[in-house]
Amino acid sequence: MVVPTENALHEAIQVAPLVLSDNVKRHKIEQKLARLQFSTTVVKNIQDVFESEMNKGIHQQPSSLQMENTYVPELLDGTEKGLYLALDLGGTNFRVLLLELDHGIPKREEVKKYHISSDLRVGSGIRLFDYLAECVSDFVIAQGLQDVELPLGFTFSFPMIQHSLDIGILVTWTKTFNCPDVVNEDAVKLLREALDRRGDTKVKVVAILNDTTGTLVQGSTLDPDTAIGLILGTGSNACYIERADRVEHWETERHGERQVIIDIEWGAFGDNGVLDFIKTDFDRENDANSLIVNSFTFEKYISGKYLGEIVRVVLAKLYKDGLLFIGDHTPGSLLVPGNLTSDLVSDIEQDSVDGDYNSTKEVLMKFGIIPDEDDVKIVQYVCEVVSNRAALLVSICLAVLLKRIDRKHVTIAVDGSLYKHHPRLETWIKQYIPLLAPDHKFKMIHAEDGSGKGAALVAAIAQRLQNRLD
Repeated sequence: MVVPTENALHEAIQVAPLVLSDNVKRHKIEQKLARLQFSTTVVKNIQDVFESEMNKGIHQQPSSLQMENTYVPELLDGTEKGLYLALDLGGTNFRVLLLELDHGIPKREEVKKYHISSDLRVGSGIRLFDYLAECVSDFVIAQGLQDVELPLGFTFSFPMIQHSLDIGILVTWTKTFNCPDVVNEDAVKLLREALDRRGDTKVKVVAILNDTTGTLVQGSTLDPDTAIGLILGTGSNACYIERADRVEHWETERHGERQVIIDIEWGAFGDNGVLDFIKTDFDRENDANSLIVNSFTFEKYISGKYLGEIVRVVLAKLYKDGLLFIGDHTPGSLLVPGNLTSDLVSDIEQDSVDGDYNSTKEVLMKFGIIPDEDDVKIVQYVCEVVSNRAALLVSICLAVLLKRIDRKHVTIAVDGSLYKHHPRLETWIKQYIPLLAPDHKFKMIHAEDGSGKGAALVAAIAQRLQNRLD
């Protein structure tokens, strides 16, 4: 067994030192940001807490991790053939997708996007689901498939509790949706009823899932070793393949399943206070500026929705303490919450990778700031420290999953805008995991469109399971 020394881990997780013309200022800034960088002891504590929360969640004890049973007990086996639909609902635009499979391999794909107007996103759930059904039938009829029985996988990217592969009870709406009469209702039942009211197609809703599960299943068509799905975008979540005998929450009859995909819902990791030992004043302010305070604790450390805001909070604090943007160039709109987005952090990080400063200057000039050389270095340093912490937190949790799955080789299927566009996250994650889980070989692949393709693939799996039982 290879055990990396604590020194190796300690050295690996340190960011490049800040080099300034003024050593006193440098020291003050490093001290203010010190708690955003973890010691090996803190890393170990986070690992232990994540593992403990997972175990509690899977045994249905109080935990900040939902550890939701998706009821997807196996992946594609190569026998899947025919046409499958997906409905991907997660925001103001949604998609209907048709996938043709031959021997479990996608051969053809047709997609159409539809827009949900603001009046449909609030108010009556029946109106919303009638509109979804109208779009599904518009798509199916346009394809000339109204007389063909089409299994549909429904990606429903809102917090839900699953009672089976085709029952998903909405816990709460998020984003811009608020149809109160859908809360505590089964989204599949509502969609089926809406399709039945139309009666103009033979669409059969056979599965409900979220984009993370879809990403794992989609990844498995690219690499059969896929056992973890990771979303690192505006939000963040992960799922993995768990041994069925470890899972207590299983409401349907069991049929000798050996494994099942567990949706961790790790965005809420720490909502119960177990991660408070890493929370800084910057994080508290980021949380206070968010829509729902004291929720999605882990997501607020790592996801695209919040990374830019943490950087902005740190920069505003350094400015107020007289350590940044000194002189005529006051940072005006940079002091407004939400104004520094994560894509701008990615642009600044690209400068750090390239040893450049042009993008950093461009970003700051958007806020009316004409930075001096030290300002540029400090801004780049802050972006690196905050981004690096996000990469380390993701790596710590992935390492715990690799140990739990305990296979010779595991592929992690990843999707999400932050993962795609941040120039260093993937590099850091690939560097940290081997130090945190040295005995576990892994690979990361980019599995695009788990919420679309993945849902159609889950429909194919659901259909195969049903045929087996019939």
